[in-house]
Amino acid sequence: MNLEQLPQEFLERMEHMLGEEYPAFLQSYEEPRKFGLRVNTMKISVEEFQRLAPFHLTPIPWIPNGFYYEREDDPARHPFYYAGLYYLQEPSAMTPASILPVMQGEHVLDLCAAPGGKATALGAKLAGEGLLVANDISASRAKALLKNLEIFGIRNSFVTNAYPAKLAEQFAGAFDKILVDAPCSGEGMFRKDLANARVWSLEKVKECAKTQHEIIRQAVSMLRPGGLLLYSTCTFSPEENEQTIASLLQEHPELQLVELPWYEGFAHGRPELADGNPELTKCVRIFPHRMAGEGHFLALLYKKREGEEDVKLCLNDNYIMSSENVSAEMVEEEAVQTNAGPESPDISRKRKKEARSVDNLNSNRKSRGKDKNPARERLTLGGKKTGAQSDEAVLEEFLQDIAPAAGYTFADMDIRNGQVYYIQNRVPAGRGIPFLRNGLYFGELRKGRFEPSQSLAMALRASDYASVLDFPQADERVRRYLGGETIDVEDLPCERKKGWQLVCVDGYPLGWGKLVNGTLKNKYHPGWRMTV
Repeated sequence: MNLEQLPQEFLERMEHMLGEEYPAFLQSYEEPRKFGLRVNTMKISVEEFQRLAPFHLTPIPWIPNGFYYEREDDPARHPFYYAGLYYLQEPSAMTPASILPVMQGEHVLDLCAAPGGKATALGAKLAGEGLLVANDISASRAKALLKNLEIFGIRNSFVTNAYPAKLAEQFAGAFDKILVDAPCSGEGMFRKDLANARVWSLEKVKECAKTQHEIIRQAVSMLRPGGLLLYSTCTFSPEENEQTIASLLQEHPELQLVELPWYEGFAHGRPELADGNPELTKCVRIFPHRMAGEGHFLALLYKKREGEEDVKLCLNDNYIMSSENVSAEMVEEEAVQTNAGPESPDISRKRKKEARSVDNLNSNRKSRGKDKNPARERLTLGGKKTGAQSDEAVLEEFLQDIAPAAGYTFADMDIRNGQVYYIQNRVPAGRGIPFLRNGLYFGELRKGRFEPSQSLAMALRASDYASVLDFPQADERVRRYLGGETIDVEDLPCERKKGWQLVCVDGYPLGWGKLVNGTLKNKYHPGWRMTV
């Protein structure tokens, strides 16, 4: 990058901020950007991915499931990308969702979620348990968010397209964990995307700071006492970082900053850039001259319970730890495992006992019991019964081909105008919150037959379905399938000679096909096809 392309006022501000480190900061813009991918541990272990992936992988030191790759690897064109085995993400941008400690069964909100890098990471930690509410105010960006969640196989999501204030009206005090990756001036991404530098101005910085103040305040109102909120930006601006957190702490005495795990290259927050509050040193800054990534800022906030004094909390070895002023029961409740991969530990006894339904989420958690009606009469979101008996029979017949261990039960299905949805956590609708998806789109009933959806294929494991066609990644038919072609599969072993097949690559689902006389009719989602 030519340094002359960077705004002069920005450079002067950075020189004032960095002092003797400023020359090294400038030098970082002469170096090539780093490329990263994050393994989807809900589908594949890190070790297995390293064994299978044909890329030049180097571990990202501070991200357990993150890797650098080389530009020539082109992982966006590999079938494993279409199988949802990883997400392409700038290395520093992986940090917020990696650090936020999420446990299976919790209710989690990603308030500014598009295009889905952090939401997919949070969903993978939940591993199909609890609820992920993923929101973005932009309708077009929310569509990209939904696609990425579906590719990743996230089935327990409520994808919304609402202003934070509107969400706060319904979900006050509802979430265990909240991530606010706030829209910002993008200073930390100038090396990655020069377009951000072209539109930068001090006025934009101030406008972003004002927006961030409003967003994070709405987020605080949706955080339950005892919960954690992770605020992050990809900018260096103190107005959008330390000053935003300092103002929040002044207005909300129930909040306190939590010490984050420390990695070589991290920099402390700078109290002198805000109101001088020494607690701001618990924030983290990531600079491109200190670490192999772009610029980022993080602050983790704990919301105290009523009457609770300040407690000493920190993240250590993937757990929330407290050293004083908190009861043993509180420590047990707040101790959470951050790695919710395929082999993550069970939910704590306390969480299992509570097993909160999403109906409770809407009532500010005044009632924490299980759903009073486990059978759950199938209703539309408008409250009307739906689905003829013939439709029910067709759907139940298809469900016989899915292993019980997959967890899809008829009682958790909704049918609306022939569209079938699997909803294990039911979010009450009709309150002015626009949404794109509530649960998992399961498929469609058409004239006495059922057609499974692309999103269902991505949420399954190969062992979940009765008949699978599995291609090795080097088989040229994989790319032909992803391109939408009909292919010959007579040479492949298969449980049945006709009907629906779950198409896989090296054992990982890609989509559906229908087998007829040794030929696979392509049912891959047209909008997801690989282009030549």
